[in-house]
Amino acid sequence: MRQSRAYRRASAVRPEGIRIRRAVARDARRLTRLVTRSRAYEGPYAPMVEGYRVGPDYIEAHRVFVAVDADDHVLGFYALLLAPPEVDLMFVADEAQGRGIGRLLAGHLRDEARRAGLTRVRVVAHPPSEGFYRSVGAERTGTVPAGPPAVMWDRPELTFAIDGP
Repeated sequence: MRQSRAYRRASAVRPEGIRIRRAVARDARRLTRLVTRSRAYEGPYAPMVEGYRVGPDYIEAHRVFVAVDADDHVLGFYALLLAPPEVDLMFVADEAQGRGIGRLLAGHLRDEARRAGLTRVRVVAHPPSEGFYRSVGAERTGTVPAGPPAVMWDRPELTFAIDGP
């Protein structure tokens, strides 16, 4: 299977001084703050992350990776679930948006999925982020209907096809 141009761009971009490392338990508070303070979840989306917590237990149970700067400030993160293969969380700090962090995380996610032997990874996206996922190579596969009271809106379902080694 050929790699899309968007994926090649996503995996090739590495903003200067940024690295991706495995999340550790002490990152839990920082990741929680990143989620709950995200401008992407203001207004009607706010209830979705109200009281949300990324705990040390979650970090230990899943493949959670963080993008950090030279001072170890968290700029973004993602969580990859293996069974079934799905992106559970992906966030970029508001102040880090537009710096290529999301593309870097998406490229890393695909590389990590490949190392885990996955061929596809599902994404149920926050509606405003569908364009981002499509720009880094995910393809729209459907719509996940609203599930009140937790989720009051339909969400796009996408899939990353993971190429072989």
